[in-house]
Amino acid sequence: MDEGANYKIKDISLAEQGQKMIEWAESRMPVLMHLRKKYEKTKPLKGQRIAGALHVTKETAVLIKTLVAAGAEVSWAGCNPLSTNDAVAAALVKSGISVYAWHGLSTEEFYWALDKVLEIKPTLTLDDGADLIFRVHDKHQDLIPNILGGTEETTTGVVRLRAMHKAGRLKYPVIAVNDTPTKWQFDNVYGTGQSALDGVLRATNVLLAGKNLVVAGFGHCGRGIAMRARGMGARVTVTEVDPVNALKAALEGFNVDKMDNAAQYGDIFITATGMKDVIVKRHFEKMKDGAIVANAGHFDVEVKVKDLEEIAVSKREIRPNNEEFVLPNGNRVYLLARGRLVNLVAAEGHPSEVMDMSFANQFMALMDLATRKERLPPGVYEIDPKIDNMIARLKLESMGFQIDELTEEQINYLNSYSEGT
Repeated sequence: MDEGANYKIKDISLAEQGQKMIEWAESRMPVLMHLRKKYEKTKPLKGQRIAGALHVTKETAVLIKTLVAAGAEVSWAGCNPLSTNDAVAAALVKSGISVYAWHGLSTEEFYWALDKVLEIKPTLTLDDGADLIFRVHDKHQDLIPNILGGTEETTTGVVRLRAMHKAGRLKYPVIAVNDTPTKWQFDNVYGTGQSALDGVLRATNVLLAGKNLVVAGFGHCGRGIAMRARGMGARVTVTEVDPVNALKAALEGFNVDKMDNAAQYGDIFITATGMKDVIVKRHFEKMKDGAIVANAGHFDVEVKVKDLEEIAVSKREIRPNNEEFVLPNGNRVYLLARGRLVNLVAAEGHPSEVMDMSFANQFMALMDLATRKERLPPGVYEIDPKIDNMIARLKLESMGFQIDELTEEQINYLNSYSEGT
């Protein structure tokens, strides 16, 4: 472990490797690089101190370096004990950025890292899952008066923050980056869809074609997983508690069933619900020999790993990020990534191209909080649709696509009520 005055990471000697990874991501993130070039001269974030808790990946590094280029002072921690890329963390530290993150953090170390990044006395926070915001409110309330606001990256975090605001406990404004279309319609659907299967394949190298693949949840993430799995030849079943989502899945051609039933015929299970106890003891006991179980939800509560450990007669790591549990009936169940985010633990997370939009939204949301004339009151806010449209246009341009524009006559028609049949 390497430790300095403003960092603690696994191995500083990995910096060169991490820098190459960051440079690769930068070549695939044209929107964020455009914003970096645009704002590195005017430095609109000068004087801002940003405490961040988000997966330390090559894509996150591009965001961090863009925030620094715009004038911010940054201190960073991971938002998941197993998602930090140690080479990327080393490269960030080598470039002078404060980082407290390494792969394999214990729960105690995870919260220690959050406390360390808060020593920066932030004016802004950036979160993925809302753990940092909760830490501020529970343990560091003295920091709240100086915090202009924060941003939240993921569905789970936004749900928690809305519940917190409803209970009257949220003390500063948070922008729900997750809920803007150029984030959730691409990151959640296409990013999770590809990266979750990438994680499963890296941990198993199984053939998806012909397999019965069960996706728990048909929200944005579950839909992406189901769509991509079908594209690779899997026979996909969706389990749901929401009748509208279940109906959507059915009309998109997926089999819809209860988990109690699907547990008996599924070959691969991927949870993406944001809910605890989606796969529990009675499901494990029904699974066929060789069943593979993975989670793509933010927290490691969807697959009840404790139940699996209690009923198993033996356990061993059979491959990296792949543990074999032998049940009393002799059947083997393979748990991937210890029940944590399979796309980040067993793979590299979402592709850089999709995180380009998500992190461009993060950058613009933080700049909005930093530069507005009047502070927002506590609450959970949406991103300005103008920002969303700007990011979509920049992305299209970078991909070489062009779109039409409405004429003045069409705009007038759109805004009128007098024209009918």
